[in-house]
Amino acid sequence: MKDASFANRAFSGVDADARRRFQREAIPLLEPLYRQALRMTHSHCDAEDLLQETMASAYAAFGSLRPASSIRAWLYRILANAYIDSYRKKQRQPMRYLTDDITDQQLAAAAQHSTTELPSTEEQALKALPDNDIMTAMLALPEQFRIVVYYADIEGLCSKEIAKITDIPDGTVRSRLHRGRRQLRALLADLATARGYIRTIEIAAYNRPSTSGAQCLRKGA
Repeated sequence: MKDASFANRAFSGVDADARRRFQREAIPLLEPLYRQALRMTHSHCDAEDLLQETMASAYAAFGSLRPASSIRAWLYRILANAYIDSYRKKQRQPMRYLTDDITDQQLAAAAQHSTTELPSTEEQALKALPDNDIMTAMLALPEQFRIVVYYADIEGLCSKEIAKITDIPDGTVRSRLHRGRRQLRALLADLATARGYIRTIEIAAYNRPSTSGAQCLRKGA
């Protein structure tokens, strides 16, 4: 992709001084952001659209970024939120309840992490939930938890990789992932109860500490 042409499309008509400042600090990150967007969407066209939306949103909020903050981590958070939000938009379109980008297998994996160590009957009930319910529960997580759960259970990244992307310590990533999965279990339990899959949920069972963690599975990770 060409940085100059992308910048012209994304920032046409904005203040020249602000544009120069943003381009100076953010444009060097376009290539790694584009690679991540391509990994998410599996489409060059969709990746460019996602990246343009990310950079436009980042530009609009650029004034709120503290000088000491990591712009790299900030942009990756915006990218992930933009991608997750695209699922919500697609859900509103008739006959498109599931996105082509977030696959059934990925959502099943996310749910699997959230049903570890549950009683078998309750585990099967949660597994019966439709994929759009799983994503609805993920969207309801607080952002700091949603981001790490997304990167771990949808994108398959390990905690060290997530720490690098988000610019937070590996231990913090693991803590947020544990708490995020715990909240996701509770949200899925509520949805399963509302759908009539199970009548009673033993809340304590869903609050057990999970011994599972994100693992680096790729060779050399």
